[in-house]
Amino acid sequence: MSQTSLAPNARPRPAIENPETAVAARAAIEAFARLAWGAEAGAEELYIQGNPFRRPMRAKDLPFMSLDRPLPLARLAGNTSLALHRLLINAYETDLLFLPPRDDAAAWRAFDAFYDAEALRLADRVRPVLEHLAFGALPQEVEIAGRWTGDLLDAYFREFLAEERKQAARGVAQDPVLAAILESADPTAAARHYLIQMAPDFLSEASAMARLAPGAYGPLQSALFNVLIDEYGAGVHRAKHSTLFEATLSSLGLDATPHYYWQFYQPGALALTNYFHFVARNKNHFFRYLGALFFTEASLVNATGRQGALLRTIFGDAVDTRYFDEHHHIDRHHSEMVLARLIEPAVAAYGQRAITGILTGFEEFRLLQAAADRDLIDQLSWAGHLVPNDPRVAPLVADWRARRDTAPSESFVECRDERSTTHIHPDDRLLVLEAGDMDFFPMAGVTLPLKAGDVLFIPGGRLHGSIVRSTECIYHQPILAAATADPLWRAA
Repeated sequence: MSQTSLAPNARPRPAIENPETAVAARAAIEAFARLAWGAEAGAEELYIQGNPFRRPMRAKDLPFMSLDRPLPLARLAGNTSLALHRLLINAYETDLLFLPPRDDAAAWRAFDAFYDAEALRLADRVRPVLEHLAFGALPQEVEIAGRWTGDLLDAYFREFLAEERKQAARGVAQDPVLAAILESADPTAAARHYLIQMAPDFLSEASAMARLAPGAYGPLQSALFNVLIDEYGAGVHRAKHSTLFEATLSSLGLDATPHYYWQFYQPGALALTNYFHFVARNKNHFFRYLGALFFTEASLVNATGRQGALLRTIFGDAVDTRYFDEHHHIDRHHSEMVLARLIEPAVAAYGQRAITGILTGFEEFRLLQAAADRDLIDQLSWAGHLVPNDPRVAPLVADWRARRDTAPSESFVECRDERSTTHIHPDDRLLVLEAGDMDFFPMAGVTLPLKAGDVLFIPGGRLHGSIVRSTECIYHQPILAAATADPLWRAA
């Protein structure tokens, strides 16, 4: 059987070929990022309470980011990727409806601003550019080897489905992501952070699929609408899948308001949500959507069973796992349905175009899911074991102090209540607090109080934020050579 494989193909084309157009596009991206609802997080905005339209950005970072070519998958866990995917989900969600509480005047003002004509104009202007930057390199990551027929595709997918069902019987600790949660110093915090990564998608579940509902219906769209109906609980709100996920969050004391945990979404989690909007909103990618949908429905048969078991292992009877139990049950049906009523008829009706598109979407999303899992595992492996003044960091601090005049480093002086919107560094760094106090946030629900003399290790690619608690705070960030920091990072 022919196989798909990674391919070191030619570099993808620039996002915009014309230099003048590129300048205008960058200006539009910065303008979109600087809309009022994207302003830097304030002192009380570690979590965004009651306002699904407030999405703190770091527009100040954009001038320093390279936006000339699509990001390769290897750079998914980076600040440019984080910024792009934050912007892109904002652009997509101007198409979705979020209603604030009835009597919350501030939230309604935010509602009006989020759907303001200028915001919508900018969203339409930047969306195609952001999509190309975020996903334009994916086709270069996948090579379809040989000539695929409908029979080969069907056999390949049925083999994948059988393997996923077999994997469902494996224990929780056999899943690398779930193992990282169990191995964390605080599995309860790690599990909550894991659930938060699902929130960008699950709290508005199937919204991307709903983009494919309008139009002149044929059998394919009708079959897809059957899946959509299931996702929306057949119109019964308490049975809607997103309602079940809200119950999971609430059972663990987490807030189910959309984007309450905006600052703690990792780029991998946002990328998974955005990919489905990308291939659903752009109708020429319909067949890619079907391939990605099949991967998701087939793999969830396996994943949701273990996810429910993990939550029960950590939280016992306190956790509501109906969301995961329902998916473990219904996705056995959905995976067969997508294959038999969507993919096979699409191939029969549209031939090679459908085969190529479906296989491409399947492999692209599989790669994206693996990269997002790696992003999460690395975050949990670092944040789940992070302590101030780790003895392994001491030699690195001593070396920096000995070479302080020449060693690469950045220094900061910040005032009380100055909050650093969560972000990512491209390089490995130390955080050396010289004076004052701050709180440091390596993942949702975890606060590390730091005082003068404390030191932390922050690997490149790891999401974090902070807030100053003293009148003034002076700190330094020595930048480490990769070879120097790598042993510490791997040991962590």
